[in-house]
Amino acid sequence: MKYKIDIARIRENSMILNGWVIGRAEESEAEFQVLDGSENPVEFKLVPVRRDDVSQIYFKKTVAKDLGFDIRIPYIRETNEDRILVIQCDGKTVKVKLNASILERQNSSAHKRTAKLKGMMNAQTLCSAVDFWKENGFKALLLKSRHKLQGIDSDYDYPEWYSLTKTSDEELEAQKKTAFDYNPKMSVVIPAYKTPERYLAAMLDSLLAQTYSKWEVCIADGSPKGESVERVLKRYASKDERIRYVILGENKGISGNTNAAIEMAAGDFVVLADHDDTLAPDALFECVKAINSDPEIDVVYTDEDKLDMDGGELFEPHFKPDFNPDLLTSVNYICHLFVVNHDLLMEVGGFREEFDGAQDYDFIFRCTEKARKIYHVPKALYHWRCHQNSTSSNPESKLYAFDAGARAIKSHYERMGIGVKSVEKGVDYGIYRSTFEIIGEPLISVIIPNKDHSADLDLCMRTLIEKSTYRNLEFIVVENNSTAPETFAYYEKIQKEFDFVRVVKWDREFNYSAINNFGVSFAKGEYLLFLNNDTEIINPESIHELLGFCQREDVGIVGARLLYSDDTIQHAGVVVGFGGIAGHTFIGLHKAESSYFNQAMCARNYSAVTAACMMSKRSLFDQVGGFTEELQVAFNDIDYCMKIRSINKLVVYAPYALFYHYESKSRGLEDTPEKVERFNREIKKFSERWPDILREGDPYYNPNLTLRKSNFALRDLKKEKIGEPYKLEV
Repeated sequence: MKYKIDIARIRENSMILNGWVIGRAEESEAEFQVLDGSENPVEFKLVPVRRDDVSQIYFKKTVAKDLGFDIRIPYIRETNEDRILVIQCDGKTVKVKLNASILERQNSSAHKRTAKLKGMMNAQTLCSAVDFWKENGFKALLLKSRHKLQGIDSDYDYPEWYSLTKTSDEELEAQKKTAFDYNPKMSVVIPAYKTPERYLAAMLDSLLAQTYSKWEVCIADGSPKGESVERVLKRYASKDERIRYVILGENKGISGNTNAAIEMAAGDFVVLADHDDTLAPDALFECVKAINSDPEIDVVYTDEDKLDMDGGELFEPHFKPDFNPDLLTSVNYICHLFVVNHDLLMEVGGFREEFDGAQDYDFIFRCTEKARKIYHVPKALYHWRCHQNSTSSNPESKLYAFDAGARAIKSHYERMGIGVKSVEKGVDYGIYRSTFEIIGEPLISVIIPNKDHSADLDLCMRTLIEKSTYRNLEFIVVENNSTAPETFAYYEKIQKEFDFVRVVKWDREFNYSAINNFGVSFAKGEYLLFLNNDTEIINPESIHELLGFCQREDVGIVGARLLYSDDTIQHAGVVVGFGGIAGHTFIGLHKAESSYFNQAMCARNYSAVTAACMMSKRSLFDQVGGFTEELQVAFNDIDYCMKIRSINKLVVYAPYALFYHYESKSRGLEDTPEKVERFNREIKKFSERWPDILREGDPYYNPNLTLRKSNFALRDLKKEKIGEPYKLEV
């Protein structure tokens, strides 16, 4: 038996435990019991939770059972009584002692690093580490251990970071005095249902504290008779005429209740909010400020974080990219705060009850499809209360929501005229994987530059030929000044073995852009796959994955997820600004580790992807003039992506297109004065070609996140100012 308690905290007279348990076999069942200090049974609530991350690590696959747990135990903090969690599995029993002192000491920020160090040394973690070592190798274990010790997610605890970055009292006072050219009325619509009175009061208090004053709140209470929150609503409405409500007398469902609130709205823009969450005091101000920046803005959304049950702590901030259509089909990343032009809302219609559980997801799709412009405010202005019955805390509590989400995505694709074979569960509930229909069987030209390293080239091509489920391929190998006789013998042999392999000779100096452009001149395919000779296909469906995205009219380039030989990430998309110019995301994260909001495993748009494995339409390649040959070595693939984006085509990262990339075996490093000088020249050239994105920041990244590391950690406030790009010294 192996187990881990990931989170243990006391909130609202309850002790809440989240973790996982596994036995020797995937079908092993765990049993739980809670005892008091005298070992008498204590009632508790248990909700099973799916943990695909655990199953992938220990069973090397996703198992069809719940390995995780979400346990709530009645507890009064002041008594500090002992509680004992008893876990039984495979004939073994473990008892874990719990009380307020223990949990508060473990959760204290002053003891976090010590707790991590001690956690690495207990017997349970040691067993887990040994298993991880066996399955993934010693280097992977060291990497995972270092990430745990260093706190890979951030250099800061979020509460500390938030306190340093939140809007100051002086700024809030200045906002109250700001005169906008356009002062839209903002209608905050809230469906209420059996809402705890203190939560609804907290939401209304957060509205009354807004620095922008031209708003109304429209609340439709669908609670059963005798359980409404009319007492609270009447008290607040009597104090402020902007607070309006209706008692429905029955539950019309989440969509029906929300539509009833929308029907009350008389504002220019409608703001969606939940009955038990809160808004930052400058939430409406920032949205109105955005609306004033461009009269065509129809939709505004903001970043968000989570609020614990008793409202005492903010945690898990979600800092989002600007509008990212492919990420939206992977997960409802927009969520809150969401603001929509009232006229647009009337055009697309309100909430649809057939999507209850994901009704907001369906609504966001319909609004963003029709919006003239969509604006993202990169500030955490919405605090989403996290409790056991919310999908934010426990996705198992609303499994029906995820089925509704899949149907919302399919409905979106249908309206957009995009053929999709399936929309399935991704790495977790609420994350989706779309598989697109392939139209015909178009020829794909695989362009591979090569200098010697014939064994690497053979592995690259042969595994693609033998393992790939997609067959209509041709290979253009661009011979680049090889010297080894065995290389030329290999060329002769491979062309005789496969009539779809052609070797063409480039006899000038190394220039990655020119070499690939030269290779394309021999290509006959409708689609181009640029591939390094030091790559190897892992997922046989990878070409289908790339082509499914690339055939879409709105897409110009698709990139793959690339792993080093030790199964850590080499590439999962590119952010312009990382390290000063551009860099790969999630470098060095083991494939079994969770990334920022699982985005390494979400199809999404980036400003660029690497040409180590990049598919593009031939027609668009010709339209933009291919690779820029002034960029001989560095940033030419990033530049090509920028050119494709300049003609309003998307760059997509496809995580299930999976390859190994053994990383630049052929070319070597920038390790001579001449190479360093050339590299610096190309930095300057790229900066001159694309100054706006370097100055303003990558729209597919968030300015609150660091540019110094690739893991989407919070921006280092000592070295990087919010909203300012990190300056690279050359």
